[in-house]
Amino acid sequence: MRIENHPVLDFKRGKQISFIFNGKAIDAFEGETIQAALHAAGVRVLGHSLTLHRPRGFYCAIGNCSSCMMVVDGVPNVRTCVTPVREGMVVELQEGKGIIE
Repeated sequence: MRIENHPVLDFKRGKQISFIFNGKAIDAFEGETIQAALHAAGVRVLGHSLTLHRPRGFYCAIGNCSSCMMVVDGVPNVRTCVTPVREGMVVELQEGKGIIE
């Protein structure tokens, strides 16, 4: 699901790395966002709405909405559409408001 060739844009990929998403290793490239790597790996459900529990997907891609918030390395409410992926990071789906008690 990654664009390999584009007639106008030039994609310079960083080195290949991996991170953990819900217990599974996901391949990524340095410089891309967590959400770009998840999307390329086929992950489409990023969480569920608070009241009706409907699935939420990739929406704004600029950090303005709350559709992509996940727990990253134990920190809740991280906007994965603007957060760069790092080698070995642990990303988990976030259910609810992500409040740590």
